[in-house]
Amino acid sequence: MSLLEFKNMTVEFPTRRGVFTAVQDVSLSVDPGEILGVVGESGAGKSTIGNAVIGLLEPPGRLAGGEIYLKGSRIDNLDEDALRAIRGKRIGMIFQDPLTSLDPLQTVEQQLMETIQLHLKQSDEEARASAVSLLDRVGIPDPAIRIKQYPHQFSGGMRQRVVIALALCADPEVIIADEPTTALDVSIQAQILELMRELCRERSVGMILITHDMGVIADVTDRVAVMYRSRLVEEGPTEKILGDPDHDYTKSLISAVPRPDVRLARFPVVEYIESAGDRRDSIDVATHWLGAGQTESGGETMLRVEDLHVRFLTKFSFLKKNRIYLDAVDRVSFDIRQGEVFGLVGESGSGKSTIARAIAGLYKPAGGHIHFAGADLTEVRTESEMDRYRRQMQMIFQDPFSSLNPRMKVLDIVAEPIRFHGLASGGAETRQIVMDLLEHVGLGAEAARKYPHEFSGGQRQRISIARALATRPRFLICDEPTSALDVSIQAQILNLLKDLQAELGLTMLFISHDLPVIRQMCDRVGVMRHGKLLEVAETETLFESPQHEYSRHLLDLMPRLEVLSHELIAGLEMAD
Repeated sequence: MSLLEFKNMTVEFPTRRGVFTAVQDVSLSVDPGEILGVVGESGAGKSTIGNAVIGLLEPPGRLAGGEIYLKGSRIDNLDEDALRAIRGKRIGMIFQDPLTSLDPLQTVEQQLMETIQLHLKQSDEEARASAVSLLDRVGIPDPAIRIKQYPHQFSGGMRQRVVIALALCADPEVIIADEPTTALDVSIQAQILELMRELCRERSVGMILITHDMGVIADVTDRVAVMYRSRLVEEGPTEKILGDPDHDYTKSLISAVPRPDVRLARFPVVEYIESAGDRRDSIDVATHWLGAGQTESGGETMLRVEDLHVRFLTKFSFLKKNRIYLDAVDRVSFDIRQGEVFGLVGESGSGKSTIARAIAGLYKPAGGHIHFAGADLTEVRTESEMDRYRRQMQMIFQDPFSSLNPRMKVLDIVAEPIRFHGLASGGAETRQIVMDLLEHVGLGAEAARKYPHEFSGGQRQRISIARALATRPRFLICDEPTSALDVSIQAQILNLLKDLQAELGLTMLFISHDLPVIRQMCDRVGVMRHGKLLEVAETETLFESPQHEYSRHLLDLMPRLEVLSHELIAGLEMAD
């Protein structure tokens, strides 16, 4: 008997434009100790399956057909109280976005203890000890100290580890993991995946692993289910699906995985997807509106960071000597040349995103200097003067959903920086510029009248890119811009960034924990750890002969699709 089974599952979302079918007639099962991987493009219905199993479909979503069984007992027809008793206790859920799934007003300790005591009836002391132990198991350093902090005091990867700890609180029989390693670097990812394997092996936990990372699929899953446009197109053992797939979409999906061994001019795109995302006309910079931002010339070095020091107060005291600080960035120096793509890699919490936010003016450095376009940004005192430099640099954030205002239409989201900086003569010109930007990033002008929630993750990231381009910047900061995207959409977004960089001569700071992506995108790379910059090298030099021991460690941990058959590998190389 299967641990979890759903038969002929159909999920519908009624809308003003008709009924949208997110999952159509899907049947899958998970046995004790088994890890089932679910892959597919953004919007294929992967996450909807997980939400439907535990009764967390967003209204007006509904389970329109099918049955769900947990250890032979049907659960889809239970009332809310009965489902609440199952969630967390028997079925744990690791959500995709750790920032929105954690309560910002409660400490991590309060959230973990609440879940533990709800399901396991432990005393405060026992629950606190269990919570600290869980944080230690998922790789958070100094768990007894960090547990007292709030979610916003953690990096994205550390918040993801907290969410994983929450899912493990009550020792569930089934875990539904929706992109559990999205924000994690390879070292922590390896630790988390080993923890998942251990749970399934030693405690006979069944797991549905929803991910876009084909390396993770190859590394930990026993079986793979491939979703495409709400339907299950292929299912079977991992070795069979990745090594000798039958469906054209599966073959094309595997071909879009970034190559870790060689740099390519462009990412192979999933040809099976009928999408305009990778079909866009290049622009003539000399005559296009976007080209006006490139008339300002700078020196050979666009950005220079000198002895940057960023620290955060972790424990306040009226006496200065008793205050405790965390040095997130410790005396870091590097430069980025004009027209270059400079990458930053390193483990979660190493200070990569903190550097990006300090450059963008979102964090105030405790020391050091940031020189941009001939000016020292740390010496700028007025907001009006800072706005002049902010127009020239824009940021694409890791999570496109939380960085877009859900109450604004796309037209207003993209138009807002144009209006703020006075880059258009009136409403008609602003609207025309927005339409042109949306067309240019592959969304189409019709996207302007919609809201962010009406788009998939990849489409929302295109909106973020259009908004970033709206000020005609010279410098783009890309903070994990594709970490939440499946490989097919990731290939389209990265090709788009490559095209824009080439057309507009943009300079980029590209932050990612995905080493194959870094190899494909960057000219030079800096390796971060514990707030320090350990090594800076040309990309090919770093991947072929890294000098620092930690750099070699990261490269050794990089997941690889080693299960691919020689025939398929040869076919992919020919396609490249």
